[in-house]
Amino acid sequence: MSKSKPQLILVYNAESGILNAVMHALHKQFKPSTYPCSLCALTYGAVSMHSRWRKFLDWQPSEVVIHHSDDFAEAYPEISVPLPVIMIGETGESPSVLVAADELDAMTSLDDLIGEVEERLTRSYARI
Repeated sequence: MSKSKPQLILVYNAESGILNAVMHALHKQFKPSTYPCSLCALTYGAVSMHSRWRKFLDWQPSEVVIHHSDDFAEAYPEISVPLPVIMIGETGESPSVLVAADELDAMTSLDDLIGEVEERLTRSYARI
């Protein structure tokens, strides 16, 4: 029996929707010190995902699933973790934390994030 493809689950500490996206873009631009989503701040510019992050995600052997706080709560009502968070898991199973909110909050660059995710994914894939 073969295992399903692992999922890399990105959970942004922002609500989904166009209006929310505009509000978050403005908040990030004008009050970055109070912006609540370090994952957004690292991976998005003013209005779109950084191309380096998009390419990094496109090259992952895992299925990449992107959630916002509201749809993550609907998809995984049994999971309560501080957001933002990056998780990994098998389809149909409860995912585990790959990079926690406090670790994301401490990162200062996209290079830091990509390096950390690559390293942790390499260790995770070795166990699968």
